[in-house]
Amino acid sequence: MTRKITVFAVVTLLLTVAALYSAMTGSIRVGFGELVQGLFSGSNEQVQIIKDLRFPRILVSMLTGAALGVSGALLQAVMKNPLAEPGIMGISSGAGVVSLAIITIFPVLYFWAPLFSVLGGALACYLVYSLSWRSGLNPLRLILVGIAINATFSGLGQSFNYRGSYAVTSVNQAVSSIFTMKTWEDVYILGLFGGIGLLLALALGSWCNMLAFQDETARNLGLSVTKVRLIISAVAVLLASVATAIGGLILFAGLLVPHIGRLLIGSNYKLLIPFSAIGGALLILSADTIGRTVLAPAEIPASIIMAVVGGPFLIFMLRRSDKLRR
Repeated sequence: MTRKITVFAVVTLLLTVAALYSAMTGSIRVGFGELVQGLFSGSNEQVQIIKDLRFPRILVSMLTGAALGVSGALLQAVMKNPLAEPGIMGISSGAGVVSLAIITIFPVLYFWAPLFSVLGGALACYLVYSLSWRSGLNPLRLILVGIAINATFSGLGQSFNYRGSYAVTSVNQAVSSIFTMKTWEDVYILGLFGGIGLLLALALGSWCNMLAFQDETARNLGLSVTKVRLIISAVAVLLASVATAIGGLILFAGLLVPHIGRLLIGSNYKLLIPFSAIGGALLILSADTIGRTVLAPAEIPASIIMAVVGGPFLIFMLRRSDKLRR
């Protein structure tokens, strides 16, 4: 237990340091003392700019990472598959298509776009699950079907490039996951819907642990397996869809974070879910900060950073899964 507490403390400390570093670094640089004094006094113009522009970006990236990390952990519990991940499985792209459609056709419904995006995410999840099932979920088949669904919805999303400049802007933001120009309104929307999903996920730890047993064993313990899977999947889709609607399409966060969590703290979902939230926030914030600073003033989207890191990791997981089947 001491080791697990230490892991949580270290990851939380790293997240705090990363958030402070991200706030102080960029086109406008301030020291820690100047940042704190400016926030309390309100008299420092540079700090006010950071508060209005950089703080929302930091919070959106952290909330996006937390939602994606927890969504991946929940999907892996439901499908008993460490390769399940909302981006790879097409849930994020399905959610993005519906979100873009709503924003483009009905701009006044922007605040409710995350709710509509859940419908797209749920559709993608159903398609992947049903098309992958053949007396069980084969990891390779799951990935292949997910890639196909992801490509289909991504293509539909790109079609909005031909519907006018507003749609082009929306598509580019959703696909590239650049957190530039995020506002406090984005923070409120993501905090509201994502916060609900995270709270629900924290309450599902016991069910996730029971799903690790064989279905018959879980039923003998009094668990309604089908009902529980639907509930957990719904929460996972909610988190991934909301994160995509506001933060954009980012792959591999839901794959990397839960796997690292299992190595550090074990497979108890009562601990893995909160770790995935903190670790996901750290991962996406770090990716965005690196992309924002390494080639400043140019920016590398967080989605590209994650693809470079996550692609080789997925190959490693596939090879490891193949060895285990042998």
